[in-house]
Amino acid sequence: MSSIFEGFLSSSEGLQAFGDRSFVQAMLQFEASLARAQAAVGLIPESSAQSIIGTCKVDLFDTAKIVRESARAGSLAIPLVKSLKETVGLFNPAAVAHVHFGCTSQDAIDTAMALVTRDALDLIEADVSKAVSALLELGALHAHTPVLARTLMQPASLTSFGFKCMGWAAPLRRSLQRLRVARPNALKLQLGGTVGTLSAMNGKGARVSELMAKNLKLTAPQMSWHTQRDEWVALGCELGLLTGSLGKIARDIVLMSQAEVGEVAEPVEPGRGGPSNMPHKHNPVASMVAIAASQRVPQRVAALLAVMPQEHERALGAWQAELAEWPQLVISAHGSARALAQALPGLQVDAHRMRENLDAVRATLTKATADEWFHPGLAKHAGELALAQLQLMREPL
Repeated sequence: MSSIFEGFLSSSEGLQAFGDRSFVQAMLQFEASLARAQAAVGLIPESSAQSIIGTCKVDLFDTAKIVRESARAGSLAIPLVKSLKETVGLFNPAAVAHVHFGCTSQDAIDTAMALVTRDALDLIEADVSKAVSALLELGALHAHTPVLARTLMQPASLTSFGFKCMGWAAPLRRSLQRLRVARPNALKLQLGGTVGTLSAMNGKGARVSELMAKNLKLTAPQMSWHTQRDEWVALGCELGLLTGSLGKIARDIVLMSQAEVGEVAEPVEPGRGGPSNMPHKHNPVASMVAIAASQRVPQRVAALLAVMPQEHERALGAWQAELAEWPQLVISAHGSARALAQALPGLQVDAHRMRENLDAVRATLTKATADEWFHPGLAKHAGELALAQLQLMREPL
């Protein structure tokens, strides 16, 4: 999952959410919840359920061994369930037959992925909210600060920096709104058994599913989604859109922070952004992380879409490819969100340099053209629009 080059483009919390230990623990949560629900409806004895629940603690398992053996088994669930049965058998041999009863490997893995993704989404939403708040503050402070608008990479007309900040904040806020819709649709319990019918549970599968979803705080599915990946991939697409919007902000900041422009700069922190041999140079590291994510994430989203045509009731290869792509997508999205959430509150805005750049362009124009495209009233108008948008965006989501 991690590498020396992945680390500085991610966050430690994001990497940890999808780490081996976290994922195995999430699978054990599934197994414990399964046993609890099945005992509640009388499918397995309560004594077996208690033995299984008591054993589903990640510290009791050799996570590294389970991961190694999964390569040979073709599924992480196979060595985990084998180890779980062996460990349960040490305390209650009669309970071994009730471990993982009536379900399949994909049930445990998809549910675990939903659980760890939920944790990562909490991180993403918190950091995007911080970024939006910082942009709203900048928008209020600089609602009427004149700045050169640029189109097709060339000087265009006059706007305000506050209006520009509102243009950065709006898509992030919309992403938060869409994530709050996509999230419960995607973060569902997976429980279908071998072919999606839960036939081994003697007609009690729906009740087991309901109890498990409540226990794990996941959405209860209407039916198994083993090869129905639409809502899951829709969440991935939303993360792709979010990362693109973060990358757009980062790209603008980088362009505005070039020494020749000098209108904004990322905050200066010890050990951050300093080059190896040029003390006069300050690298926009946060923007770099966000731009890198925006360039990597589209391939992840495309891969999720590409593997949606999955065979019959369970997929061979496509689902496994999705599993490999998903963590990298979510981790990149959070790395981007975290980077800008840290940089935007301290963004340095040089209003004087903004004015100098405007005046430099004006000086190259005829008086009539300058008066038309750089009239002070344009900045005032942009500022009023910024304040109107600010009021709208301060309303609760």
